[in-house]
Amino acid sequence: MFKLGWGAFTLFAVLCVQAQQVDWDKVNSNTVLDLILRQQTEQQGLYGSNVIQIGDYNNAELFLNAKTNIAVQQLGDFNTLYFINSFTDKETKTAVTAQGNNNIIDITGSNSVSDGMQIHVKGDNKTIFMRNY
Repeated sequence: MFKLGWGAFTLFAVLCVQAQQVDWDKVNSNTVLDLILRQQTEQQGLYGSNVIQIGDYNNAELFLNAKTNIAVQQLGDFNTLYFINSFTDKETKTAVTAQGNNNIIDITGSNSVSDGMQIHVKGDNKTIFMRNY
């Protein structure tokens, strides 16, 4: 039993070391955005969502179709994103960044104008409503 316990411990320790690719000692307010951008570049070309939230009480509610590629970054506290793109089966690529506190972004639908759109909100207490039909 003693050998089994050490074997399991060693296995988990090795898995954690291999999975850890970020030097967390070097992550600070100046390097975090570079880290986020690097992760987005590595995941480019895949459908799905990439949500990064740094702060407290952030909320992202995403209702997506199978061909939606969205990158969400919420840096700060009490930020909220509502993104609804489940009405259509068209491919959509979007990036939304909220940097600050108490920002609300509400996006419904997508069309040819909004495809590839990037929304960057900087500041506090901002609200954006976008409707694409």
